[in-house]
Amino acid sequence: MSTSRPADSQQHITLDGHRLTLDDVRATATGTDRRTIALSEEARTRMAASVRAKEELIASGAALYGVTTGFGDSSDRQISAAKTEALQRNLLRFLRVGVGPYAAADVVRATMLIRANCSARGNSAIREEPVALLLDLLRTDLLPRIPERGSVGASGDLAPLSYLAAALTGEGTLLHKDRELPAAEALRMHGLKPVRLQAKEALALVNGTSFMAAYAALAHAEARELARAAELCTALTAELRCGPAEQFAPFPHDHKPHPGQANSAARIHGLLTGSRLTAPPVSADTSHSGYVELDRHIQDPYSIRCAPHVIGVLHDTLEWTGRWLTIEINSSNDNPLFDADTTTVHNSGNFYGGHVAHAAQALTSAVASVADLLDRQLQLLVDDRYSHGLPANLAPLGGPDEAGLHHGFKGAQIAASALTAEALHLSMPAGSFSRSTESHNQDKVSMGTIAARHAHTATRLATHVAGIHLLALAQAADLRGPDLLAPATRAAHTTLRRHCAVLDSDRPLDEDISRIAALIHTGTLHTQAEDC
Repeated sequence: MSTSRPADSQQHITLDGHRLTLDDVRATATGTDRRTIALSEEARTRMAASVRAKEELIASGAALYGVTTGFGDSSDRQISAAKTEALQRNLLRFLRVGVGPYAAADVVRATMLIRANCSARGNSAIREEPVALLLDLLRTDLLPRIPERGSVGASGDLAPLSYLAAALTGEGTLLHKDRELPAAEALRMHGLKPVRLQAKEALALVNGTSFMAAYAALAHAEARELARAAELCTALTAELRCGPAEQFAPFPHDHKPHPGQANSAARIHGLLTGSRLTAPPVSADTSHSGYVELDRHIQDPYSIRCAPHVIGVLHDTLEWTGRWLTIEINSSNDNPLFDADTTTVHNSGNFYGGHVAHAAQALTSAVASVADLLDRQLQLLVDDRYSHGLPANLAPLGGPDEAGLHHGFKGAQIAASALTAEALHLSMPAGSFSRSTESHNQDKVSMGTIAARHAHTATRLATHVAGIHLLALAQAADLRGPDLLAPATRAAHTTLRRHCAVLDSDRPLDEDISRIAALIHTGTLHTQAEDC
């Protein structure tokens, strides 16, 4: 299943529960693409049919979980049809127990889009009106305030999504342009009316995996950019240490044909084409005109030589996790589900976040490994015992009376190691900590939301490690001479220098790091390098 959409259909998202892509989620979440978002006609028809099936079953007197019964271990208690609305209202109230910092705006937007799309699949017995209001909030950027913590990821993201659903009813708070308002007031200011949720509709909104899927989808998108930035880091590190480019040549990787590894090596090799710093290939042909005579070595340490094998794992992990996440954001993941064709209700466990949890855990592990790789490359660069002629810590040399005065990237490398250690710590699988909850009704839970948050955080940490490394690499290039770089790496150096000045004396680097991390996040750096 594809995770991207053809370029000619980028102007409009039509939600039908089947075709939402991870690229759609990222574009909507980051606010860079203000496309029209609407339910398809087919989705509207299916949604209405599932509502009719629900109403027929209610009229028949059938016991319907969460519709005419209580929730969880209270499911053996019958609720009269007259009290179904009150039941849904109470659901949103007793579940609002979230704690911790509020989810960032991009995560909330992604959650809203995914929840609307899952409803559009038409099996959840929810009317068009609540979903249309959810999309109105998304279009006007009225964002529910959702605490990050409180979900075990089994009966869906109950606590987080209760804040989203409550906002539709005028309860809770909404954020608009950094201003927090009571939901009822915010709706009124924007000409919107709260909805009264009918039987099953609150359950349809909260009983799903959309919050964890939002974190995982955004982590996936950012990890894709990280992988390409890591290849640029590797190319520059090999080049600036005057190592051999042939370690990335096709021959060895053709004979261990993991797709991610081979493709990563090919991109690194391509970035080094035309370099005057890399060592010439070892072959029977001994004429190597154009190479600068420098201190050479036969092979690089593993953090450079095995970089395609490490980054390749991330690429291959992105491939299969992308398929899993695309299925998740296009699924009916609440309970119960209604088959309108047969007027049948199905009690199942589609709210279980196992696939999101395991996808997120794999992403975290692969991302943390890349962070570790880049941190080790940076250590080779700043240690003059291994940098092949570069000054210690890439510090400005200064005059005779400034010896020891400047410290270059000493602090930056320590920060990179700290960020790396935190990313590696997050790679402990959250799904291993299942706890029996809710009177043993939820006796096996996924912890998918925790796993997805970890993936999102680890990716941000690794991106900042890459940003620190690229700053150091730009400094090393200035010390070697940028004119000796390959065309592609020289273009990357030019871009870096447009955003951050040469380090000619000790200064704070925190803002520089943030600027370079932003370039990685948008894909600007590797795109400009690869276009050369």
